[in-house]
Amino acid sequence: MKRLILVQPLIVFLLAAGGLLTGSCRQETQEVPADVEVATSWADLTIYITKNTPGNSPTFASRAFGYIGLTMYESVVYGDSAYQSVAPQLNGLGKLDAPEPGKTYHWPSALNAGQAAILRSIYIQAPDQHKATIDSLEKHYADIYGRIVKDDAVLKRSVAFGRKIAEQIFEWSKTDGGHRGYLRNFDKQMVFPETPGSWQPPLYAQSISHYPLHPHWGKNRTFLALDSAIADPVPIPYDTLPGSAYYQQFLQVYEKNKSLTQDEKEAAIWWGDDPDITFTPPGHSYYLATIAARKSGASLVKAAETFARTGMAVADAFRNCWKWKYRFFTERANTFIPQHIDQQWESFWPDPPFPAFPSGHAIQAAAAATVLTDLYGDRFAFTDSSHVGREKDEIRNVEFKARKFQSFWEVAEETALSRFYGGIHVPHDNEAGLEKGREIATNVNRLNWKKPTP
Repeated sequence: MKRLILVQPLIVFLLAAGGLLTGSCRQETQEVPADVEVATSWADLTIYITKNTPGNSPTFASRAFGYIGLTMYESVVYGDSAYQSVAPQLNGLGKLDAPEPGKTYHWPSALNAGQAAILRSIYIQAPDQHKATIDSLEKHYADIYGRIVKDDAVLKRSVAFGRKIAEQIFEWSKTDGGHRGYLRNFDKQMVFPETPGSWQPPLYAQSISHYPLHPHWGKNRTFLALDSAIADPVPIPYDTLPGSAYYQQFLQVYEKNKSLTQDEKEAAIWWGDDPDITFTPPGHSYYLATIAARKSGASLVKAAETFARTGMAVADAFRNCWKWKYRFFTERANTFIPQHIDQQWESFWPDPPFPAFPSGHAIQAAAAATVLTDLYGDRFAFTDSSHVGREKDEIRNVEFKARKFQSFWEVAEETALSRFYGGIHVPHDNEAGLEKGREIATNVNRLNWKKPTP
């Protein structure tokens, strides 16, 4: 069978059934799938589409997860009387359509229809063979529900509701500044600052482009108005003197890259999440949300809430991070170290095409960890197997081995450290990212997800 990363058995089965994979796949499914499996199957497919859509970027992907997760939640929120819509609390969205009073709905069918609709809209640029997987998954569940829900009117009403929610959220998404952002990934006209310590396009690069990625992304609308008002982090002032705080930051990177352990190398590679090869860093966070929902056996609404919180948190984290990256325009170690410490030095991991401060990996990982911890607790042991099966990185002599964690915050800290191990972020980049990611996600957690208790 053709090797796939991160594709759960149901998605593999649907791909094979559609002739999109070679070989044979066997699928064991329950006639009536658990509600959490409906939600997580759609999350699996969202991750798959993200990974297999050319020209994707961490910025655009984070935005996609925000709208797709929110659509999942709003399409089923009325299925649990303890919950309420968060749409009126978001940045300019307002009230969405509500179910017809006194009418019965089948909420898994609403979720199924809504996820198919929002995925088609957000990822309109996906290759046709991958768009077909959306049709296949929607039909898979529609066929099941068509057999178990005897009232056609209930099914039609539920499907129409899910699609309407997706349509309304997609229309709102088109006004945020990032709509179809993949058409303008790199800005060839940008004039770079010439102040000392400013970022320069890397010679040793992760991307073939030496132009900056989405330099105007920080102007986009956030999901939460509060997230756009968060105070700026403060970078360390530029200074080339060996005893200065600035110099010492890069010296730490230099010394660490000379003494990396095998486990540190594995962490650096595991969390790289190159968008040309994987599901991107925010996709990794969305994947962790599937682990949490599945392992806990979450209800339909809680699973949807998990993806909504995770998606919006990482989206606002990336938006703010990009605002600060291009506001401060700070250099990376591959500029400073060869100029001031060791002319022959190269980082363990290649530079991405954008400024350093703060760390995008750290800020989005902290945002995801903060919402997942709020939902599932401080101690949540799990294994991340997302990259198991990838070919060995021969250049760095590193294999992709599953990683075990005792909490989501442990993931955030390792994600941040992985960029330090890779030699592309100084410690302060990561510290600021972790702090601001937690702050952004705390705002998401404080939304009134549930109705006030009497």
